[in-house]
Order: sequence, then structure tokens, then C-alpha cells
Amino acid sequence: MNPISLKIAYVGGGSRDWARKLMIDLALCPDLTGEVALYDIDMDSARLNEQLGNWIHASHQEGILSHWRYFAVPTLRDALQNADFVIISVQPGPLELMAKEIALAEEYGLFFPVGDTVGASGMIRGLRSVTIYKEFAEAIAAICPKAWVINYTNPMTICTRTLTRVAPELKVFGCCHEVFGTQAMLAKIAGQYLGIEPPSRNEIQVNVLGINHFTWVDRATYQGHDLLALLKHHLEQPGVMRAYTQEEVESWNDWFKSAEQVKFALLHRFGILAAAGDRHLVEFLPGFIRSPETLFRWGVIRTPVSWRIERWRNAPQKTRDLINNVTPFVLERSGEEGANMIMALLGQGDLVTNVNIENVGQIANAPLHAVVETNAYFSRDNIRPLSAGTLPAGLAPLINQHIANQELIIEAALTKNMDLAFQAFFNDPANDLPLDTSWEFFNRMLQLNQG
Repeated sequence: MNPISLKIAYVGGGSRDWARKLMIDLALCPDLTGEVALYDIDMDSARLNEQLGNWIHASHQEGILSHWRYFAVPTLRDALQNADFVIISVQPGPLELMAKEIALAEEYGLFFPVGDTVGASGMIRGLRSVTIYKEFAEAIAAICPKAWVINYTNPMTICTRTLTRVAPELKVFGCCHEVFGTQAMLAKIAGQYLGIEPPSRNEIQVNVLGINHFTWVDRATYQGHDLLALLKHHLEQPGVMRAYTQEEVESWNDWFKSAEQVKFALLHRFGILAAAGDRHLVEFLPGFIRSPETLFRWGVIRTPVSWRIERWRNAPQKTRDLINNVTPFVLERSGEEGANMIMALLGQGDLVTNVNIENVGQIANAPLHAVVETNAYFSRDNIRPLSAGTLPAGLAPLINQHIANQELIIEAALTKNMDLAFQAFFNDPANDLPLDTSWEFFNRMLQLNQG
């Protein structure tokens, strides 16, 4: 059987990380071929990824199962023309601006470990993102309205929802790997308490419900075993739930490690497992981000934006080192599911996985049309959200508050009504600043974006 030929438009084609993952995953898809148009406001970065993608296939790497042609294009229209899939992975504003926003938040006693989804920094980032994504939505609707649109950019919910809000006819979904980490953790629990080799995370069946980075699992099984029951048993073991020290956390030398203490405490108190890493979780909750000491005690590390900036600046040289054989090239799957989703939508095997998509009732007590994260069934040219049930009574008000704030941010950006944006800013659960101080803080954040 001849492979299916596609055109993929990669918006943000100068990506330092996601583009490379996609290139490798596509190279390992034997039933696909085609071309990938790389569009980025940084044309030099897009051209470098063009070199990398074409080098992967021209260098005859052992194990490559398909062939793709990569080319950088100067305009969004060029990328979208005749596209079957549109992948969006952009940095909404420079990292230097993100650093200033997080530093300003610290002046007001808010210490964000990530700062890209909710809270003061996440909401301001969201305002920027809506303006960018409005343009994307309008262009896709005009040029390739039948294409599937996959979003990877944070704030995931705001970006994905902007696409569906501006152009409801588009076929849109958002991908995030946070749930995968929780499945991997549950796989280790299964191995530890069932006396077996830990299964792969794909073998862990979970029911997912919530919103991106504030997602929950109320059922988890492996071959009929109740993994939430096993995890609760694990939490009763000495030393599992404990306080951490600053020295201990800083000694990890890993900006993405999670001690899972927030996740475990939430399971203990609410009876349901949070499915994102603690760095994200604490930003959705009251109380945690009020001091670095509190974060350290819960085993939460803050990812410095300075490190992100350094990684961003060094990434092009790392790409050149691969092309020039200075660094060994490793051809292995990324663990992301974008390529698998594309295969399923082309009729090459069905797939069930978590995805960010409009709520059409899969979460019964979340607002309709809001973008939520649940499992969905992927098949030929179709995504069917699977019923996830209802948000627990103790968490539904908090989750729906975040949904309301995200919707306010989108409305504010589309209508240029900063009063609405401030209302969302003030209503954030992690913000306990008085009204006048919040107003001052909000306007200083806006000024950073105007400078």
C-alpha cells in the first residue's frame, strides 16, 4: 500500500524543541509521506529547522521509515496553502518579557514556578496569545478550513478556545503531555505493589476530566487493578508524604522534577488524583505560591526564565551540531502523540487519548463550549469526546472559576476591554491582594507589554 501524502503547516516552525520531536516522530511513520511548511516570524530559525528536517532524511539514518520534505516559507499564507494539518507551537512574546512579568509578580508576593497558564503572568500571556491566535484562526478559516488544527502552545486552554471562538467551523484540538507523567507514576505504583515489571504508561487506563494543567483522574486501572486504591495505600507508607527542604529541592538540578507532594495531598483530601505536575498545580490553588519557602516545603521547584532564555539561545548551535555530526543523532520516538493522532485521523488505526477540546457535554457540570481536557476517541476524520462524568462537588467551583477567568481573558482581548481582563486577574484563586493593589499590579503588567 502506498503511503498517504500530506502537507503539514507548522506555525512556529522555528521551534527549538517541538519541531524536532515532530520531525523524528514523522520519520518513524511508515504509512505517511509529504511536506512540512515551516513558518515563523524568525525566518532564520525556520530555515535551520528546514536544514535539520531535510538532513534527517538525506543522511540515510538507520531506522527511518518514511520520507518528508521540509521548507521554510516567508508568510503564514504560504504555509497554510493546501494544508491537511496545521500544527501551532509558538512563543507568545519573548522570553525576556516573561522574565519581567514573573519578576514583577514576585514584587507582589506571588512566586510562579512556571507562569505560562494561569495567575497574573499566565493571564497576561493569555491576552497576548488571543491576539495572535485570532489572526491564525481567521487565516486558517480563509485558506485551509478543512484542515485539522493541533495546538501545542500555552496557555493551552486560552489558545485552543480562541481558535474555536473566532472560527467555530474549524476542527481544533490541543495536546499536552502532563497526563502522561501521571500515567507513568501510576505504572511505577503498579510495578511496586503488584510485584511486576512496571508496565508502559500506555497500558494505564485513566478517566481524565478538568482543564489543561488542572486535570484530574477519578479512575485508574491496570488489568483490572484499582491503581488509585494502590496509590492511597502507598501514601500511608512512612516517608512518602513529608516536608522537603530548600537544599533538598535545589540539589535535584532538574527544573522539571516533581516530588508529587501536592498531588498526593490533594488525593488524600479530595479523593481524586490531580494529573498535572506540582509546578503547574500550585498555580491554580490558593496559598501555595505566596512564598518560596512554602514551595520548597512542598517539594516544588521554580523553573528560572533565565534558564529558558539560555536554552533558547543555545538551541540553534545544538541543531547545527547534529547536522555536522558533532553530536550523535538519536532516532527514537518522542513519547508525544501528535503523529499517532494524525495517523488515526487518516484512518490508520483508532486511538483513545486525552485531548483539549470543546465541551459538548463530556463533562456534565462544566460550561458548554469551554475547552476542557478529557479522553477522546480518534478515528478517520473524527474526534469523539468520551463522557468523563462530572467534576467532584468540592473541585467543580474552583475549576469552573478558572474556566470563567479564561473566557473573560478571551473576551477582553477580542473586544479590547481591559476592565474584563482585570476582573479575571482579580478573580484568580491564587491572588489574595486587595482590589487597589491588584489594580496597580495589573496596570504595571500591561505597561511591561507596551514597553
